[in-house]
Amino acid sequence: MIVVDPSVWIDWFNGAETRETALLDGILGVEPVIVGDLILTEVLQGSCSERDYRRARRALDTLIFEPMVGCDIALAGARTFRTLRARSVAVRKTVDMLIATFCMENGYELLHADRDFDTIAAASELRTL
Repeated sequence: MIVVDPSVWIDWFNGAETRETALLDGILGVEPVIVGDLILTEVLQGSCSERDYRRARRALDTLIFEPMVGCDIALAGARTFRTLRARSVAVRKTVDMLIATFCMENGYELLHADRDFDTIAAASELRTL
C-alpha cells in the first residue's frame, strides 16, 4: 500500500509534471493508495476555490481512507522524533513526522516531494518510492 504525501497531491492537482506526479499517475487505479486525515486536511485546506475543493475532494474520496493519528502513532512519532534528534537528524514539521511514522508502523511506502522525508528515510525504516 502507498501513502501519497500532500506535496505530491498539490503538484498533481496543479498539473505540475514532476517525477512524483508521473509516479502517482502510474499507480492510481493500479496500486492501493491510502489517504489519511492529515493528508485530507493539508490538501483540501490549500484549495483556492470551492470548485478546486470539490474536485480534490471527489478524487480523494475514491481512495482508501485510514485515520492516521491516534495515541499509538502519536507516541511512536514522538519516540522516532527523539531518536532522530539524538542522531542529529532534524525534522522540521510534526505533520511530516506523523505521516512518516504512520507509514513505518503500517509497513506502507511513501510517495513524496518533500526533503524532510528523505532525511527521515536515511535515518529510519521509512520506505519511499
